[in-house]
Amino acid sequence: MEGLSDVASFATKLKNTLIQYHSIEEDKWRVAKKTKDVTVWRKPSEEFNGYLYKAQGVIDDLVNSIINHIRPGPCRLDWDSLMTSLDILENFEENCCVMRYTTAGQLWNIISPREFVDFSYTVGYKEGLLSGGISLDWDEKRPEFVRGYNHPCGWFCVPLKDNPNQSLLTGYIQTDLRGMIPQSAVDTAMQPEW
Repeated sequence: MEGLSDVASFATKLKNTLIQYHSIEEDKWRVAKKTKDVTVWRKPSEEFNGYLYKAQGVIDDLVNSIINHIRPGPCRLDWDSLMTSLDILENFEENCCVMRYTTAGQLWNIISPREFVDFSYTVGYKEGLLSGGISLDWDEKRPEFVRGYNHPCGWFCVPLKDNPNQSLLTGYIQTDLRGMIPQSAVDTAMQPEW
């Protein structure tokens, strides 16, 4: 497999990186957007010349149902309006795979359609789940897409202690869209539309 020789250690490193992000002190984040239901923060990424975003909100659903909509699978295409295709390239076990997905163009196609090839891993975390991913260097490229790169990204989902039918979802996103686009367009595209 391209760029991935030891799946278990790769998955552990990804999990540990995401737990480290989850432990970053609140004063290190700057609010980027706030609505009634969701807050998005950002801080300079240590991985690339862009931002690490943190998004958090409470969802009226159970942890497993929420994570099924985040990790690779048929539910993901149901809600992610930017995603135009998702293919599993390689399965390692039930919670671990390599996926390729494509996104639609954004900002009137100033940002052209992108393709990502990511290692995806879902694991138990406290009373909930963590679903994370990171892009891989994959030789096969399709010329109609620009290959984007996801630095360690992931979603922590845990039930609320006072209401187990609701879950706290906290995500960390740091995507390098690559290609020839102004940084301001990248920053605009990375702001979630909640």
